[in-house]
Amino acid sequence: MPQLNRHTANQPQTLPVKILQFGEGNFLRAFVDWIVDIMNEKTDFYGAIDIVQPISRGMTAQLREQDGLYHVVLNGLQQGRTVSETRLITCVADAFNPYDDFERFLARARNPDLWFILSNTTEAGITFNAADADPHVLADSFPGKVTQLLYHRFEIFQGEAEKGLILIPCELIEKNGDKLRETVLQYADHWQLPATFKQWIQTANTFCNSLVDRIVPGFPKDTIHDIQQAVGYTDNLVVTAEPFHLWVIEAPVSVQQAFPADQAGLHVKFVQDLTPYRTRKVRILNGAHTALVPVAYLRGLRTVRDAVEDNYTGAFLREAIYDEIIPTLDLPASELEQFAADVMERFQNPFIRHELSSIALNSISKYKVRVLPSVLEYYTRRGTLPEKLLHALAALILFYKGTYQGEALPVNDTPEILEFFARVWKTGDAHYAVRETLANKTFWDQDLTLVPGLLARVSHYIHTYATTGSPVA
Repeated sequence: MPQLNRHTANQPQTLPVKILQFGEGNFLRAFVDWIVDIMNEKTDFYGAIDIVQPISRGMTAQLREQDGLYHVVLNGLQQGRTVSETRLITCVADAFNPYDDFERFLARARNPDLWFILSNTTEAGITFNAADADPHVLADSFPGKVTQLLYHRFEIFQGEAEKGLILIPCELIEKNGDKLRETVLQYADHWQLPATFKQWIQTANTFCNSLVDRIVPGFPKDTIHDIQQAVGYTDNLVVTAEPFHLWVIEAPVSVQQAFPADQAGLHVKFVQDLTPYRTRKVRILNGAHTALVPVAYLRGLRTVRDAVEDNYTGAFLREAIYDEIIPTLDLPASELEQFAADVMERFQNPFIRHELSSIALNSISKYKVRVLPSVLEYYTRRGTLPEKLLHALAALILFYKGTYQGEALPVNDTPEILEFFARVWKTGDAHYAVRETLANKTFWDQDLTLVPGLLARVSHYIHTYATTGSPVA
């Protein structure tokens, strides 16, 4: 079986490099690069990608061995049908490690066709590092590298406004584009770069906030032999993903025209404010996960798919989403209900084994961010409390006891939180444990016992578990 490369696949690279991408991991390759590849096929974008390895160790050497080629395999459900698709990605022109050659990295700034910088360097990637002291030595941080690249471009093209770039970070932090711009300007001050450069950063370059959504399991080690037999190549960079994808980009019309992914039949939305879309994802997708985990785990279920297909927890989750979360959101009902239907279908994906224990990590902070806002907004709008979401809170408090019906539970959180629950549950008084948990302002930034009726409802569910051993109220 031939090794995959541009010669064996008869795929010469002829496109101009329009994108510099920081990050070569599974998500970017199965999401952004997949989108660009389809955009090249279905629109007049016609642009290639150069990939920059953002840290000293990575996969760029493997990408170079395959001339940037690899396959994306999509497996999942769409509108009740099983979907399995394989696509050869051809839009990656080159991949390199800037730690090996700083000058080669800077040379990318001199490319007149360059138009975009895309990235995914993890949630901790957009940070300032004062140890990056010399602008002439490769910065360790991602924003430092971006600053060096932009400054070199500013100098080479003598500050031409037309040579500014569009930056679309995909890191999972709120207002990621704004944060990247702020950090680049922080580096400009740190390195005492000219005021004209700072002005160019702010007027000639566009930093876009974005929100990405796709589950990417990654390399299919269990089925790689079958996949390679099917594609006819030895491809060591196969990446698997679910069919669902969503990219919301907060940007002016000029960016939508320059990056016409929405014209390729892709789920890419260009909006003036992505806040409602971020809220939708956090409350429905992430909130559903967090609400489901303790309820399903105490019922003896261990995966998301099993929980959704279970009669009780499946109904519990649907009612929590449609009856209690959606009414607190401000997007059109049709959009919210379609997103919710997609979420339920994604949770049932037979190709992804999503362990409830893996989602249980740091569940207290997750409940605060993902679920509690729905509880409080529901109370504000309806004057009553959302029963399913409070049931989930009761199950969560019981989950943090650490054992249930003689079985150890996979509680995983900070030492301070674990010590708190060990102390309050040591008394054996469930009502005390509930009251102390709800009153803990370090958990919730407020005393939840002051919300009328909340303590009583959560205590009721805890009592039901204790007396019947069942989640059914």
